[in-house]
Amino acid sequence: MKHPAPVVHFELPIEDTQKLTDFYIHVFGWEIQILGKEMGNYILATTTEMDENGRPKQAGSINGGFYPKKPKERNKHPSIVIAVDDIENAMRKIVTEGGKIIGKPALIPGFGTYVSFKDIEGNRLSIMEAIPET
Repeated sequence: MKHPAPVVHFELPIEDTQKLTDFYIHVFGWEIQILGKEMGNYILATTTEMDENGRPKQAGSINGGFYPKKPKERNKHPSIVIAVDDIENAMRKIVTEGGKIIGKPALIPGFGTYVSFKDIEGNRLSIMEAIPET
């Protein structure tokens, strides 16, 4: 990778879908899209205007999402998603540098391949290799 890997998405765990989505809608004016059970009850949060390719129009802006908090699981903390050109290569680098991959890469239809990891201090983050634009 010749350029720095950008932060492209944030994720926040939630317990009460209605209360939390109402909070972000009313306080910040975000658009919320509940994806439903087939997508793990994930909720997309649009925080910035998008172009025709689904990318933020304003440089430096990112969108995000919310996922159900499960207290006994590892993913109960906020996370950021970092874009990578090659997820397998990025995973190797994470492990080589002392990080740990959490689970197996998963295809998120319409978006790309995603996997979470812990950095050397135990912070949970994720990486995503986007589906190439056509």
